[in-house]
Amino acid sequence: MFSTRVPSSLTHNALALALRAAKAASRPLLDLTVSNPTKAGFDYPDTLLQSLASAQSLVYEPEPFGLSSAREAVARDYARRGLAVDPERIVLTSSTSEAYSLLFKLLCEPAGDNVLTPTPSYPLFEHLTHLDGVTPVPYALEYEGRWVLDDASVENALTTRTRAVLAVSPNNPTGSCLSRVEQNLLSKVCAARGAALILDEVFTDYRLTTPQPSEEDQRADGEMPCLTFRLGGLSKSVGLPQAKLGWLSVEGPDVEVREALTRLEFICDAYLSVSTPVQVAAPELIAHGASMRSQIAERVRGNYSRLRQLIAPHPALEVLVAEAGWSAILRVPARTSEEELVLELLDRDNVVVHPGFFFDFPREAFLVVSLLPPARIFEEGITRIANRLTSDVATATSRRAR
Repeated sequence: MFSTRVPSSLTHNALALALRAAKAASRPLLDLTVSNPTKAGFDYPDTLLQSLASAQSLVYEPEPFGLSSAREAVARDYARRGLAVDPERIVLTSSTSEAYSLLFKLLCEPAGDNVLTPTPSYPLFEHLTHLDGVTPVPYALEYEGRWVLDDASVENALTTRTRAVLAVSPNNPTGSCLSRVEQNLLSKVCAARGAALILDEVFTDYRLTTPQPSEEDQRADGEMPCLTFRLGGLSKSVGLPQAKLGWLSVEGPDVEVREALTRLEFICDAYLSVSTPVQVAAPELIAHGASMRSQIAERVRGNYSRLRQLIAPHPALEVLVAEAGWSAILRVPARTSEEELVLELLDRDNVVVHPGFFFDFPREAFLVVSLLPPARIFEEGITRIANRLTSDVATATSRRAR
């Protein structure tokens, strides 16, 4: 009766069940998985959302790509980052997830076409692709002192049915940014195969480390040789996931851009999903969002720096280099499975973290922690993790010595 686009089994995993039980028992948890900035103790101005109540919102103007005033505001935000984007090449969406769905509809035939997705990365891609009848094919990011693109894995993943390559820069959770060389490589591969490049840039404002000179310009050289879509939104750039406004920009060869925009207009006109109040409010939300962006950036940089300090005295543990984003990765001794480890931390230390396998790490053992929690909670949680794992290593070493 039901579509196979939705998983046949929707049961909760062991961590979700254990976490539900812990919350039901009112245990004092230190949640190092929080990804919702509105629940992370930031100081949101009471007036931040006043523009949503503008009288202009009482007039409905169904524009497939969104109101021109909102698209112009997005273009100014791109300019803040040093990118010149024509507002006529910007499409508003209700979220980044919806942007992906629109692009899959634009580019892919269901039940056959595929898109390349990076691993490790956010697990939502598997669901988004399947919901649109598209097959995800993984390509690898490898850690070599920093995360780098495995270009051979990209070539090996390509098929005659590949319609797009997805790249997340900064990536979640690795925190890696595409270098200019890597982005140029993906652009040229896509151009040669007649595929599109989709660049998810939602975390681009949250630099954790100072870029090296070779990394400072992350954009490809000159005009993109392939049809390219850049994704962003208020959820991350302004810390307002509840505002439900995302966007995509279109660039590349003029002929392909025009054809893509014509088809996107047809798709968007069928849904008209973005609410009028958030479109009217967009210029003010984007302009005033700098204060929230500054708070979040200060928090994640501070927690990342403190994480490295706290882990440094423990040689059995390693913080992998992250360049930007809201997450960090700990490489830990593989004395047990990641699932058993995160359940033990929850049960014995009241600390909630994600296991690496949630993000398709190819091997164990890794823990993924959010950099969003308040500094006090973050430091206490990391301290408990370090103490638990160091104690376990010492116990195992002592047993082997007997």
